[in-house]
Amino acid sequence: MGRKPSTTLHEHILEVATDLFYRQGVRAVGVDAIVASAGIAKMTLYQHFGSKDDLILAFLRRRDERWRDWLRGAVGRLAGAPKERLLAIFDALEEWFTSPEFRGCAFINTAVEIADPNHPAHRAALEHKQLVQAYIAALAREAGVDDSETLSRRLLILVEGAIVTAQVGTDPAPARQAREAAEVLITSALQ
Repeated sequence: MGRKPSTTLHEHILEVATDLFYRQGVRAVGVDAIVASAGIAKMTLYQHFGSKDDLILAFLRRRDERWRDWLRGAVGRLAGAPKERLLAIFDALEEWFTSPEFRGCAFINTAVEIADPNHPAHRAALEHKQLVQAYIAALAREAGVDDSETLSRRLLILVEGAIVTAQVGTDPAPARQAREAAEVLITSALQ
């Protein structure tokens, strides 16, 4: 999900915060840590982002865009046929789980840290999950699944479970196990 070089101070601050928030958590990282890592004054941070919550929301929006772009690219690279693209989601997850930067899902982590369902960051996490489900549903429709919504909800549960299990267990095996379960669901949905 590679980082792009920062071209502006705004981008630099966001890149530093993105790295810290993902590695350490949105609640664990204070404004002072971001300011120190970015080499800026606190006032500069607040000129670009009105509050820490605004910065968290910008981090989630950027992460959503990059993660979904990465997933689409990985699925396209790993499989060609429509049914195989559904299964390639789990192959992509396995690649991600084995990368040194893997620290689980930024959206699950944030939703756990910010439990208020009305908080903008919590809503952004929910929106990300809805967009991932919509992508899975589109792949299911391309594969000829009549009830793509039901299948996409079920596959999303497998995706989420694999991510959490891999994060806690530090093992990529949950991706393969979820792939096996997904194959059963997909085969059933295509009958």
